[in-house]
Amino acid sequence: MPGRPTESGWGQALWSALERAHQGEEAVRRAAIEQLAASAPVQSVALWANEGGVWEVAARAGTANSVPQRLLDRVAEIEEPVEADGWWVGPVGNSRWVLAIQAIQGADGSDSIEPGCRQAAEILARVLTLARDIAGVHQRLARTQRILDLAAHWQTTLDMDRLLEQMAETSTELLDAERASIFLWDRQHHELVAHPALGVEGGELRVPDNAGVVGRVVQTGESMRVDPTEGDLIDRRVDTKLKFHTRSLLCVPLKDAKGGIIGAFEVINKKGTHGRFTAEDEEALWELARHASLALDTTQAYQAIVDSRNRLVDEMAHSVRLIGSCPAIVALREQLSRIAQVDLTVLIQGESGTGKEVVARLLHFSGARRAGPFVAVNAGAFTETLMESELFGHEKGAFTGADQTKAGKFEQASGGTLFLDEIGELSETGQVKLLRVLEQRVVTRVGGSEEIPIDVRVIAATNRDLAERVREGEFREDLFYRLSGVSVVLPPLRERGDDVIELAEFFLETFAREHGLPVKQLGDDAKEALRRHSWPGNIRELRNMMERMAFLVPSTVIGANDLTWQPSVRAPSEGPLEWTLPLSDATREFQIAYIRRHIDRAGGSMTKAAEQLGLHRANLYRKMKQLGME
Repeated sequence: MPGRPTESGWGQALWSALERAHQGEEAVRRAAIEQLAASAPVQSVALWANEGGVWEVAARAGTANSVPQRLLDRVAEIEEPVEADGWWVGPVGNSRWVLAIQAIQGADGSDSIEPGCRQAAEILARVLTLARDIAGVHQRLARTQRILDLAAHWQTTLDMDRLLEQMAETSTELLDAERASIFLWDRQHHELVAHPALGVEGGELRVPDNAGVVGRVVQTGESMRVDPTEGDLIDRRVDTKLKFHTRSLLCVPLKDAKGGIIGAFEVINKKGTHGRFTAEDEEALWELARHASLALDTTQAYQAIVDSRNRLVDEMAHSVRLIGSCPAIVALREQLSRIAQVDLTVLIQGESGTGKEVVARLLHFSGARRAGPFVAVNAGAFTETLMESELFGHEKGAFTGADQTKAGKFEQASGGTLFLDEIGELSETGQVKLLRVLEQRVVTRVGGSEEIPIDVRVIAATNRDLAERVREGEFREDLFYRLSGVSVVLPPLRERGDDVIELAEFFLETFAREHGLPVKQLGDDAKEALRRHSWPGNIRELRNMMERMAFLVPSTVIGANDLTWQPSVRAPSEGPLEWTLPLSDATREFQIAYIRRHIDRAGGSMTKAAEQLGLHRANLYRKMKQLGME
């Protein structure tokens, strides 16, 4: 009927909203509701949230019609869907969300839209749960990386007062709080000394070591969170001295290397509408406190942080693995173990998606530079001017938009490894300057004249035949020999036999562990289908497929029919596009094929292909990324 939604169509539309997961939960909610409205003949779709007894629209699509509040209240009361006045309103899982769908005007009122709407609400609940989990993973990764960056910065600050100020400033930013203080325990005088103490003469505040929340934390060694409704736990004498009003508070103990308590780390007044510190905030403050305690150890501060950093490096190194058991990978693994011990420039060659950056990271973490930074640059993704600025840095005023001096990637990678991906796309001028850096081990920033010494191991990678490009005059021969001091060739996935199964099972297990999903198994027919596939996108294509399987296949065993292959890219000579494709899919396939043909005509030169297409090379790369091309 005209007003009845298509259940399978809505399901596909809702799952597609997860593509926005990297943008956050709100983006997924908006995308899901927009997809629902676009995939069935309905007049209005909205997702409502109950915030403290008040209904608020979280996402809406279609007409501006608003669902009657009595229906929302009724659903909240009975926790079951209701259908009245052309509306279907039902709960979304066991959460605070309510989905409201208005049938299209003129629809046959004799048929209920209940079945499709109920299924949509169930799928939407799963989508929102996954979006929250994925967003949480991204947030935790970003926060962990930020903590590691802060810890690395703290280790360069040996002045105690400045270090304490930095700890307070960065923790307030990281945890979105108004203030922070580090309390050091003066056991002899039974006092806690706060640094920094804003608004107090001398910048130092002393309180009894058994007073208030901080006193309880140092006495018990346990963390405490105080919400705005628990103000009676707060020592208002401190507020009076600081001329400040504490609404919420989070405090964790500071412990030395032997586990002894040396003080407390406190953040005050969570910003935002609710003003409450979360369990994630508490976990982050514990981690900050751990790094802070190491830095505050006056006799072994520097060595303690180095040791902590090495442990983190070991964890990161352990996570970088070259999966596979075929003879080519076994030989490659042995070759890499030898190369890692010598500080030579390495050239990694292989098709797109074969794992060139994984090999580069493996070399970095297996060598003497493992504690230094690993900096990756895509040499083909920037214009000539921007690439020089990225690699070598620039001085303030060197060009329009250069508002301040910026260190280049060579300087940023000092003491570590610089990974130059797609080195074959580097411009002629960039090749000349890169050769000079490799030979003289100095860089000169754009707009500057000072020669800055650099200590970097360079690992380059390409999916092109550089020797052929040298013969064609498109790549400098002297730079080619300088880069290929040691050459590593990665085999394509189609030549690695049963490695495809080993990799697929590894990805399935990884996604299941990261997202709390049951580990799925590959059926024999699925394994055979994976072996037969040509894998034009190599490991990257396989990883993306297994990610879809981990989330979308309902059973614990994946069969051949469950495998969803990405649309193949047809060259124009292979025949016309399918007339049954939707316009958007047909347009996408044509653009992919059109771009591929120009790249082939240009002999693989992205610069020439961009000229033929009337685009700048950087714009061509962006377009290819939008289309999902390698």
